[in-house]
Amino acid sequence: MKKLISVLGASFIWIALIAPANSGPVGIGVTLQTGKYETSGTETEKTVTGVTSETTSKTLEETFMGGSVYAEFRTDNGWALGVDYVPMNIDLGSGKRTDASTGADVASEADTGDRSASAEIDGLTTIYAHIPIGPLYVLLGYHSADVTTSETLQTSSYGNASINGTQIGLGMKSEDSRMRAQFSYSDFDNISLTATGNTITGAVTSQNKITADADAYAFTIAFGF
Repeated sequence: MKKLISVLGASFIWIALIAPANSGPVGIGVTLQTGKYETSGTETEKTVTGVTSETTSKTLEETFMGGSVYAEFRTDNGWALGVDYVPMNIDLGSGKRTDASTGADVASEADTGDRSASAEIDGLTTIYAHIPIGPLYVLLGYHSADVTTSETLQTSSYGNASINGTQIGLGMKSEDSRMRAQFSYSDFDNISLTATGNTITGAVTSQNKITADADAYAFTIAFGF
């Protein structure tokens, strides 16, 4: 699906760039966005012989500001089909803690020390449609992105993941569709990451695991060309 979105996005932008400026149905533009996202995550530590496994949960609510570029096909009666791309990474939050344990039979199995981790969304791409309803339009969108992680852990590390999501919103646009303002809600799929690198022979029976979910509310102003 990610490759399909990339091809569609490139096609929209290519057509928009070579089309005449007065070619009505095709348009490109930029957006400015602000809003709030909520990320909830749970980490379950690996099971090691002689050590009690711990589960830690955390929820972050933060505001954001950013922008995107888009290309779309428009109709005279307000319908539109387009692709929106956010060129910068979106920080999902970070955290740090220090673990101490005396329960392990072998000191090297205690997995103690400082832990830090952060995550961000990279390459957020959205296929969207505008469905006119009177002076307003309903926004329907489908997101695709990568979640990249960065961590400093004692005996393990997490990889990256691809996620999808859905978007719904309501907006209003100018008669020529070049200016619009909209409010939207995005719901991203749950992700699950399992750590690698725990290699204590015969002691580790399950690896560290993270599950997370993210939602976002956004207000967007778009300027078309």
